Amino acid sequence: MKNSILYCLAAASLALSFFFEYAPNSSSTAGRAPIAATASLLPDFLGDNGDENRPSASTRDSLAYGYYSQTLGLKLNYSEDQNLLRTVTDWIGTPYRYGSNSKKGTDCSGFVTRVFQEVYGVTLQRSSRSMFEKVKRVGKDEMQSGDLVFFRRGPGQPIYHVGIYLQDGKFAHSACNGGVMVSSLNQPYYHRNFYAAGRVATN
Repeated sequence: MKNSILYCLAAASLALSFFFEYAPNSSSTAGRAPIAATASLLPDFLGDNGDENRPSASTRDSLAYGYYSQTLGLKLNYSEDQNLLRTVTDWIGTPYRYGSNSKKGTDCSGFVTRVFQEVYGVTLQRSSRSMFEKVKRVGKDEMQSGDLVFFRRGPGQPIYHVGIYLQDGKFAHSACNGGVMVSSLNQPYYHRNFYAAGRVATN
């Protein structure tokens, strides 16, 4: 009975946390980790290994993946790269600003360079065209999380946009009409203008 009450309280605490939290969408969230991702709102009694003062690692992971899934609109199997998901989540809602790459505003290539620096410690070229020249081309059906996706407006046209592939046809990017967001390659505009995918050497 006691355990049932504790689990109910934990579920209620988690539910309330999502009512009071929102996806980061401005410079006021710069440098802050998503609260739900750190499991800081869980009651202390959810600890494991005899330590009643700390949430278990599995509980923290479950909360983190749940938060990323909700914020990014992805169906996760809890084995994805948390560092990539956390970093992309932290940038969601950043406004578009041509030529910039900060939480106050960023363009598409600025967003990609910052994420790769933060997640992989890799310094990419600043423009989408230059990035494309340095990647290893991969087929659309072979894309993996962290690959880059490139767009152009028709045959013979230059590459004008780049994003980071996540999974299930979804990619993160900074769009001029909405800032950093997650979109689908199946949306008519991106499906029509998709050009190629490329993999960056991160080792």
